[in-house]
Order: sequence, then C-alpha cells, then structure tokens
Amino acid sequence: MHPARAGNPTSCSKIAGAGGPVAVAVARKIVAFHQDDSGDWVADLECGHTQHVRHNPPWQSRDWVTREDGRRDHIGVELQCTKCDANPK
Repeated sequence: MHPARAGNPTSCSKIAGAGGPVAVAVARKIVAFHQDDSGDWVADLECGHTQHVRHNPPWQSRDWVTREDGRRDHIGVELQCTKCDANPK
C-alpha cells in the first residue's frame, strides 16, 4: 500500500448547513506526491484519494509541480477532492 494511503481512506464527510446536509466542495490536504506510470505527478490527499497535478500549459499552469522544492512547498495545501465530493459519507 502507498504510504499516503495508510490512513483512514473513508474520512470524507458532508458539511451540514442550517437546513441539513448541503453539497459542498470537500477540501483535502496534500500529504505527498508520486509519479504515475506515464510520469505525470499525482498528489496523495489526506483522505487516501489521489489527484493528478499536471503542468500542461496553456490548459493547466502548475510549473511548481515540475520542481522538487515546488512540490515540497505544496505539502499541506488543500485541493478539492472530487472523489469525496462524489461519495460523501
């Protein structure tokens, strides 16, 4: 198992509003990075899910992901976890 997935992968949750549960973007912190089989960078999120963080201008401008210090500086930054959004607990 990937080290970032050693935690509880079911820690996703809904945020309740005044009238009950509401659909919201679920922000999860980046805990690590790894490269996939194609060499693209993938962020490992605290919930156990992963998300590609490609630098592919002009569509995606994330030149920081191409540098080790850039990736290190983004540990702890929150990304929207689309998998938690799709399957809130």
